[in-house]
Amino acid sequence: MYRLTTRTRAGTATAVAILILVVVGVMLPAFASRSMIQDLFFILTMLTLAQLWNLLAGYGGLVSVGQQAFVGIGAYAMFAGVILLGWDPVWAIPLGGLAAFLLAVPTAFFAFRLQGAYFAIGTWVIAEVTRLLVAQWKALGGGTGTSLPREATRNIIGTDAIQALFGVRDAAARDILAYWLALVLVVLATAGIYWLLRSRLGLALAAVRDNVDAAQSVGVDAGKLKWAVFLIAAAATGLTGALIFMQTARISPDAAFAVTDWTAYVIFIVVIGGIGTIEGPILGVLVFYMLRSVLADYGSWYLMTLGVLAIVIMLFAPTGLWGLISTRSGLHLFPVRRRLTGAKIEGEN
Repeated sequence: MYRLTTRTRAGTATAVAILILVVVGVMLPAFASRSMIQDLFFILTMLTLAQLWNLLAGYGGLVSVGQQAFVGIGAYAMFAGVILLGWDPVWAIPLGGLAAFLLAVPTAFFAFRLQGAYFAIGTWVIAEVTRLLVAQWKALGGGTGTSLPREATRNIIGTDAIQALFGVRDAAARDILAYWLALVLVVLATAGIYWLLRSRLGLALAAVRDNVDAAQSVGVDAGKLKWAVFLIAAAATGLTGALIFMQTARISPDAAFAVTDWTAYVIFIVVIGGIGTIEGPILGVLVFYMLRSVLADYGSWYLMTLGVLAIVIMLFAPTGLWGLISTRSGLHLFPVRRRLTGAKIEGEN
């Protein structure tokens, strides 16, 4: 009897390792410093954004350079929920996902009429238009931005329990809460993408990316699939943006819609790590964090170094660092390829 499977020993070992890491991650605030928690929050949120952009570009063939639109609108929606509606910041985070989803509908309507580089430029233009419109929102500070009210940040749900549990101050408790939420978000995003890629929809998505005409010839509805992937990625990006700015408690149009912070860095992470793989963004975000820690004080040299490194990797390792590793070792921590396995049935000759 033969059957298709994606399971491998490396994949099983990875699942066990991830479970252990998640448990350790939940317990980490008990003995980690506040600065370490903040650094891990940055890594987790950037990894989430990278996995979502990788889903769009690496698996869906949708190279967007306007993802900052969904980060920004998600953050502003969360601020609106807190300042205008009086909601707790945590409960206002889902507003960010909803706002990003609603923005993604007209964005996709216009951008999907463009192809290749025109699609990328179109998403960037829409993001810039969104930034200019949000800058006119006087109730949320207009072009200069605003901060979350002190009473809102002081009374965020769960922070009192965290203070009592770890014996920390209010600000540190907010960092721990944001870190836990980021941990949940990155696990859900990565697990959801992995599940999608292992499903029949994942096969259809790969077919659309490789050849739209061929995919449609075997019954794949390329249009609906692209819409679904784009809307899901936008909503999750909006949630991430809301969480990021809940942690900073301060927002402005330039910060929320920064193409460098929320799109250029994310693309760098995916490209150097390995586009079209789940492992790539994980490796890429670690490399990016180390470069940022070492070179952040060098101003423009920092950006130049990132650019030169990206060019070198694209020239000599087009599949990224993880592609280079997996090609030489045959290692796949998140296997999605289907293999034919067989087992002899008892009594069969």
